[in-house]
Amino acid sequence: MSKAQSSWSSPYYVGIDENGMGPRLGPLVVTAVLAQVDEAGARLVASRPKGSVAARIGDSKKLVAFGNSALGEAWARALAARAGVVARTPAELLGALALDPQRDLEAPCPSHHVDLCWNTAHETFASGDDAVATCLNDLDRLEARGVRIRSGRVAIVCTKRLNEAASRGLSRFHVDLHTMERLTLAARKEAGDEVYALCGKVGGFNFYGGHFGPLAGYLHAVLLESRARSEYSVPGVGRLAFVRDGDDTHLIIGLASLIGKWARDLLMRRVISYHRVHDATLTDASGYHDPVTSRFILSSALIRKKQKVESACFERVAVGKAKRAPHVT
Repeated sequence: MSKAQSSWSSPYYVGIDENGMGPRLGPLVVTAVLAQVDEAGARLVASRPKGSVAARIGDSKKLVAFGNSALGEAWARALAARAGVVARTPAELLGALALDPQRDLEAPCPSHHVDLCWNTAHETFASGDDAVATCLNDLDRLEARGVRIRSGRVAIVCTKRLNEAASRGLSRFHVDLHTMERLTLAARKEAGDEVYALCGKVGGFNFYGGHFGPLAGYLHAVLLESRARSEYSVPGVGRLAFVRDGDDTHLIIGLASLIGKWARDLLMRRVISYHRVHDATLTDASGYHDPVTSRFILSSALIRKKQKVESACFERVAVGKAKRAPHVT
């Protein structure tokens, strides 16, 4: 543990990670897990998962493949259950965890194809009750070791909002960072106290202060800036540390990563399902830069033309290539 960590006494830690930074299709999802900890728990959440829990918490890219999001879903269901939420469907579960209300998420959507991203027909849970029970038992064991998981929050940035940001010169890295800031402020409000936010590194950034968005109006002090870790003190909010490979080395970031993977996979499957209504032969696609995704984009082009799907809602564009669009709040 770094000197910066060992000197921190707040009982609230937040693990934050992104899923879907680099794909061609689908949303960027950023997830936060808030925990209340004692001294031993603070060491635990900021260390690599060990023992049996290491098979169920960690880097989502290592633990599960695309399309296999049952583990993240089980964790999401367990966290919701601990908060007293009984979700009967994936849509209800996502709604319980979402940072923003559904009306705000749908606000940018053209009325004639809201169902491109928000059709929930035929969705069912992939995780069984036994898997959820295992995660609940893990939560009990973590609490016995000084870590009480309080909540999970999922922030969704749709393709259209990513493209709108790009039209204003904001890269996906900036959008990711600003969303992490929003989640940190939300956790601060929920906790009623300052928080220690442990975040997965955003892109190749080493210097974050000059790129802050929601935190730009706050005073902050640089505690450390390096390739492995960049950390800042923000009076009234707490601390933010951006950690390289944090989802693999910090338990609380790894848990956020798994829940975020479930949410992104669910939302990406909706995009696929929208097109399959018109062509049942279309195959699954991850949305990333791979041959399967490329074939899906080409094979489904005529569907989007007929359905008048706005290109800005479907495929991401880079900064400098996005057309200027009205600001979407």
